Amino acid sequence: MEELEEEESGDQFELNIAVTNPEKIGDGMNAYMSYKVSTRTTLPMFPNKMFSVRQRFSDFLGLYEKISAKHSLLGCIIPPPPQKSVVGMTKVKVGKEDSSSAEFVEKRRAALERYLQRVVAHPSLLQDPDVREFLERDELPRAVNTQTLSGPGLLKMINRASDAVNKMTIKMNESDNWFESKLQEVENEEQLLRRLHAAVDSLVNHRKELCSNTAVFSRSVAMLGSVEENSALSRALSQLAEVEDKMEQLHQQQTFSDFFILAELLADYVRLLGAVRCCFEQRMKVWQRLQEAQSTLQKKREAEAKLLWANKPEKLQQAKDDINEWESKVSQYERDFERVTCTVRKEVLRFEVRFVSHMLIMMMNLIIENVLFIISSFKYRI
Repeated sequence: MEELEEEESGDQFELNIAVTNPEKIGDGMNAYMSYKVSTRTTLPMFPNKMFSVRQRFSDFLGLYEKISAKHSLLGCIIPPPPQKSVVGMTKVKVGKEDSSSAEFVEKRRAALERYLQRVVAHPSLLQDPDVREFLERDELPRAVNTQTLSGPGLLKMINRASDAVNKMTIKMNESDNWFESKLQEVENEEQLLRRLHAAVDSLVNHRKELCSNTAVFSRSVAMLGSVEENSALSRALSQLAEVEDKMEQLHQQQTFSDFFILAELLADYVRLLGAVRCCFEQRMKVWQRLQEAQSTLQKKREAEAKLLWANKPEKLQQAKDDINEWESKVSQYERDFERVTCTVRKEVLRFEVRFVSHMLIMMMNLIIENVLFIISSFKYRI
């Protein structure tokens, strides 16, 4: 933990990433969205302090594929990219301009921005040349086979990894209780956040319905006031319609804050907890490889003993070479396991610190938004 605190406090450089200006390129089903990725930094590794490029959604998925292939094997937690949405993107491609399409584009833009911010916040990923190339270079080579890298495909990939670990022929006898308890905490946290996200998602949908019904009610009251012959009643109806119109705007703001402040962050952390599980599972795979190597080495030694007993000197040298080879592999796999164990422990501690920090900020922002809603609602109701 002290090493983690020193690492966090030692970073005195500024690095701000923004994803803005989504632009539709092309027409019909061949169309795609392009996003402006702007970087402002004081890091000496970048020759320019302010620069921007344009990247498409598949480029973001391609970046995840590259960094995951290199760093997940070392036990790093790789931030997952945002989910794909065939329905949402199809609406954008066919040119259907409505509120749902605009909401989809904004949701994806914000998700891509959060994804990139999490990538560059990781010390090891920030140093990766593929990350730097993504931030500095326009027109990256077209990413292919990205269908499995987002949304349901990514979830299936994580579940397959979990199944592979569960089906290991040698069950891991955990010598460090810290890993066992932390994995249990992660799994419990993931289940709880899934339930909370489902409740918040339902809340957001109800708020959207409330906005729609309030708008209908406001218009109906206004129409009634416009045809009412009694001037006092007509004036009262018009004032009520005006208040309800303002309330509908407040409900929209509250829906927006619930969605982008709470629901989206919860969805991000559900996927991030899946990535945390993956780093635990990678450690188990490395341990499994070590156990298999040790078992093979034992068999090689037993084979050598049999050759000595059978007095077959012509095969002894090959047996000794095999033993030397597998002793070297076992030593390498032991070092790999120790390195991955150290990395996973450090990664989980960093995740916990950031998780608590982000949740506290989210809760404070949500409280402020709700207090402002209550104040504004009370003002309009007077």
